[in-house]
Amino acid sequence: MALLKDLSPEEKQSIIEHLEELRKSLIISIIAIIATAVFCFAYNEEILAVIISPLTGLGEGLVVIGVTEAFFIKLKLAFYAGFALAFPVVVWAIWRFFKPALYPEERKYVYVLLPVSVILFSTGILFSYFGILPLVLKFFIYMQGPSLENMFTVERYVSFVTAFTIPFGLVFELPVVVFFLAKFGIIKAENLSKNRKYALLIIVVIAAALTPGPDPISQMLMAGPVYILYEVSIIVAKMAKPRKKPEAEEETEAEETEEPQKS
Repeated sequence: MALLKDLSPEEKQSIIEHLEELRKSLIISIIAIIATAVFCFAYNEEILAVIISPLTGLGEGLVVIGVTEAFFIKLKLAFYAGFALAFPVVVWAIWRFFKPALYPEERKYVYVLLPVSVILFSTGILFSYFGILPLVLKFFIYMQGPSLENMFTVERYVSFVTAFTIPFGLVFELPVVVFFLAKFGIIKAENLSKNRKYALLIIVVIAAALTPGPDPISQMLMAGPVYILYEVSIIVAKMAKPRKKPEAEEETEAEETEEPQKS
């Protein structure tokens, strides 16, 4: 608390209240994730069957090479599934922390964007799992050739699938993030439109960093939808008008700027 030493009692109280709200939001999120993870662990066999279905659809199977490997993989899957189920609660916990910083007229946007963010996250994961993952697996198996025997371990396969699908869910949140940045005046639709070519380069680099495999196919399959989301974000930024300060705040700022000029 050394940082609070030189602050007034009112300022200290305000900071402590914000930290308390942040602590509550974190506790709510952690409890939600743990509770849903415990629930998902009870159905670990069903979850594992869903995860390996793209591979079994190609006539391939998985092997276990460690004594504890199967247990920890099922534990990891339960955590990931729990996070996915608890994601709406996590978003709500984040919302309740930032809610006091928004004006009443701005909160109505959040009530729309909150379910939209959940839908976008789910859409990103489902799109990557059903649309892109089978193509990537088929490509890798084809490139392996007939001279090599497949022996996929469950640990590496699950790590590959989770590292491939979760980033899709996160990058699909781009329009929501852009809306808030545009709402607070941090970015503008005109700047997004002018910097398309730089954005495309950054998207390709990020896709190369997020995709678990070094092949250009999976990187292009991620970069394509992300660039489409970027174009959607430009439209969203045009729809999001920057927040207006209350008249009382504008008058106060005007008086503060006039006082130095008079002196």
